Amino acid sequence: MSDDDSIAVESPPAVKSPSKPEQQRKKQPADAVKRKQQPPYAVVLFNDEERTFQYVIETLMKVFGYPQEKSYSLALQIHNDGRGIVWSGSREVAELKRDQIRSAGPDFYATKKVDIPLRVIVEPLPG
Repeated sequence: MSDDDSIAVESPPAVKSPSKPEQQRKKQPADAVKRKQQPPYAVVLFNDEERTFQYVIETLMKVFGYPQEKSYSLALQIHNDGRGIVWSGSREVAELKRDQIRSAGPDFYATKKVDIPLRVIVEPLPG
């Protein structure tokens, strides 16, 4: 008899079959879980009589990457209506864009120094 024959080998533990309640429970596919979609948010810029059109246009171009023509038409709309939506999308990005507008720096075209940032808010769009 060799040394290998004298080694006892333990048999693996018995596998239990699932009970009936576990067998009856159905798993839902991952795509079946419905998530509530977040509504889009708008970045709303308000008219400002103390800043120049050129400053607002350049700020829109810098923050959003808009061409000069689109930035001008948005600035004109804001001037005429008192406010205007300049961007819409996810809440996090809207808040980032709001903060970028607020930190755009001074208006070098203005005749007097303005210490407060442009008035801009983020609000949910209906829907």
